[in-house]
Amino acid sequence: MSVETIAYRGGNIVIIDQTRLPGEYVVLQIGTLDALCEAIRMLRVRGAPAIGVAAAYGFRLAAEAFVAAGGKDADALRQHLFQTGQALAATRPTARNLFGAVEHMAQVASTPAATAADLLAHVVRAADAVHARDHDLCQAIATHGAELLPQRARVLTHCNAGALATGGIGTALGVVYEAVRQGKSIEVFADETRPLLQGARLTAWELQQAGIPVTLLVDNAAATLLSSGRIDCVVVGADRIARNGDTANKIGTLGVAIAAARCGVPFYVAAPSTTFDLSLDDGTEIPIEERAATEVTSGFGPRTAPEGVPVFNPAFDVTPADLIAAIIHEGGVVRPPFAVTIPESLAALAASLAR
Repeated sequence: MSVETIAYRGGNIVIIDQTRLPGEYVVLQIGTLDALCEAIRMLRVRGAPAIGVAAAYGFRLAAEAFVAAGGKDADALRQHLFQTGQALAATRPTARNLFGAVEHMAQVASTPAATAADLLAHVVRAADAVHARDHDLCQAIATHGAELLPQRARVLTHCNAGALATGGIGTALGVVYEAVRQGKSIEVFADETRPLLQGARLTAWELQQAGIPVTLLVDNAAATLLSSGRIDCVVVGADRIARNGDTANKIGTLGVAIAAARCGVPFYVAAPSTTFDLSLDDGTEIPIEERAATEVTSGFGPRTAPEGVPVFNPAFDVTPADLIAAIIHEGGVVRPPFAVTIPESLAALAASLAR
């Protein structure tokens, strides 16, 4: 998949405006922190890993603007970057990658520097490294995950966890891309993913661009499809994973996981280590974003609900660990009991990187 979801060029963060797909392919040049925060809140850039990359580039954008405006004092820039992190962290509450990137870049901002220009150099290198790392993590996830797919596989997915959601080839869809590259015959079934139709608008578009067979279904048809015996496995991404394996992903994922368990279909989660949050014991502690009622009542044009009706519109739900067959991260495939294997796996990964 050759889509470049996010880049930094010419003093701007360059993104595909994902609210315009599939009808229009629009590339935005984001040159201010306010514009970046708006793009994250409005899902112009979305997907936990891509949001993390965007946040890192937000620090670079702010630092470059500070120095370009004549700022020379490193301490003043450092304070400006801390404020930048606060603004970015306030955009969306669920994706762990956003907060991880903000925390990492804030640490970089604390690096001793004689001048603002010196500190800027540290920030630029760090932001570029966040993007490069996500690219590499996606490929490693894809390589490990592809081993789980049989030579001929029909895969169900929910929302979009492909190139559009990351700084690389994707997580869940990265597994598909790598399996196809290895010569496997893969067919994808994509839930439309209400209310904002990320599966219909983004996943179906991505897979068409890549020439991979894809069939679109309404969310309510997923259980019927799973019970038909036509699906070999479910592969989804994640926005935050607790220590025990409970996983937050786009709303509707929980229903798919319940149906998959009932039908004996393995349910896999693909996510980088940057999505895990070991500070949370279980999924009850994951903050769940609630979005505007208008996304449900009139998200794509004419109003489809009566005026004044209350709306429940959580952006995510939490799939309990006991419904998940395996979690794929860049270090390998982790299986239950996740409360034991996740910390062990991430510790081993950290140790290998330290060597």
